[in-house]
Amino acid sequence: MTTESETFAAIDLGSNSFHMIVASSVDKRIQIIDKLKDNVRLAGGLDEKQKLTDEAIAVAMNCLTKFGQRIREIPSDNIRVVGTNTLRLAKNGSTFLKKARQALGHPVEIISGREEARLIFLGVAYSNFNDTEQRLVIDIGGGSTELAIGRGYHAHMVESLYMGCVNMSSRFFPTGEITTKKMRKAILFARQEFEPLEIIYKRVGWDSVYGSSGTIQAIRDIINLTDNGEISIKPANLFRLKDEIIAAGHINNLKFNGLPPTRAQVLAGGVAVLCAAFEALNLENMHVSDGALREGLVLDLIGRQHDQDIRDKSVDELMKRYNVDAEHAARVEQTALDLFSQIGDKWSMDTDTDQKMLRWAAKLHEIGLAIAHSQHHKHAAYLIANSELAGFSRQEQSMLAMLIRCHRRKFPAREELVRLPEELHDKLYKLAVLIRLSVVINRGRTGPEYTGLRISAADAYLKIEFPDGWLAGHPLTEADLTTEADYLSVINYTLEFS
Repeated sequence: MTTESETFAAIDLGSNSFHMIVASSVDKRIQIIDKLKDNVRLAGGLDEKQKLTDEAIAVAMNCLTKFGQRIREIPSDNIRVVGTNTLRLAKNGSTFLKKARQALGHPVEIISGREEARLIFLGVAYSNFNDTEQRLVIDIGGGSTELAIGRGYHAHMVESLYMGCVNMSSRFFPTGEITTKKMRKAILFARQEFEPLEIIYKRVGWDSVYGSSGTIQAIRDIINLTDNGEISIKPANLFRLKDEIIAAGHINNLKFNGLPPTRAQVLAGGVAVLCAAFEALNLENMHVSDGALREGLVLDLIGRQHDQDIRDKSVDELMKRYNVDAEHAARVEQTALDLFSQIGDKWSMDTDTDQKMLRWAAKLHEIGLAIAHSQHHKHAAYLIANSELAGFSRQEQSMLAMLIRCHRRKFPAREELVRLPEELHDKLYKLAVLIRLSVVINRGRTGPEYTGLRISAADAYLKIEFPDGWLAGHPLTEADLTTEADYLSVINYTLEFS
């Protein structure tokens, strides 16, 4: 029997380069079939107010338009596009995201630094799999440096530091001049960034070290061509390269074999970060991986398609951490899914993404009780918005937090929804209505007494029909539904029940 292959695409909007890979998957085995890269240098486009310049956005859109042509025939569910450090920092990021969506024909997710580190570890693990040794993975990007320690495909320590080859080069070598003093200052700054991690990471330990990203690959390539085919990075090779960079005196004089001109512009900053890493963590040898963030994205996508979504695990871990009543959460979840199955199509909701968001909200809607019963929906929203949830993008996390914020009492004012794009507000309200009704119906916390419930919907109108005599036997639920109808009227929804 032949297994049909699927095609996936992953796009990484990095601070220095934009990367895209297209891969096919058969029985969860990945084969890379296409790679595209463009040195956009997005981090260099941030002005003094941390806004991307019009010129930087135009260069980025030109690249994304080309990427968009390549992914046009790939199913949307099999595509993931993420932005990293520069887009995390950009004050006008929402403007960039709108234009990027138009250019690509697909939305862009902003991921946290730690989520980036997790995905990088996953990509390195795929390219160099070994489930027996514990690995330290270091990735020097354009605007940040990610570290992760783990085994197999699982990273159990992740961190992101705000320094990369682009911002370090512009900070310490702004005119292109490279001196011993400037390099020493750059390495000392990087050492200060690593300092809080040194003891913790050394205590955990590792069996091997892997580096990824264009900076580390470029350093490996230079060493390979100048040191008799050396395939890894060792302290002696690295620090000799640092001295040669200083001797060159200027970035325009960096003419190493195997070094692309675009990489030469940011090599000094990247070498400073790597030297600091070797010193801070006492590294003796670093292997270099071809796998990185985009390969991790593809693996993560395949996991989502085959019911191995890391986001489910993150939600379950959060439930345990805050001692959620799992039985009650399961009842609310089941009711919400039942309601969704009856009116999801009528409301044009997505049976995958919207249903998952509803499930997660049902499971986590009571985590705020760990802080206080009063205003626990607000406490829950804060916990979710400010937790590190593996697998979630910033927008997904904001959506989940706001959905739980809306699960009881008054709806927040529209100006409170600033973290969500305006086009998601209507979806938020629809999902909130379903979770609110599920909570009301299960407020007795005694089991699924709603068997036979029917719900119908048309735009902002809802009608619930209970089995004959059910409401008469549940007067508190009837009173709660009356109150709920008043809450929903504020957002112009009409609720009727009988």
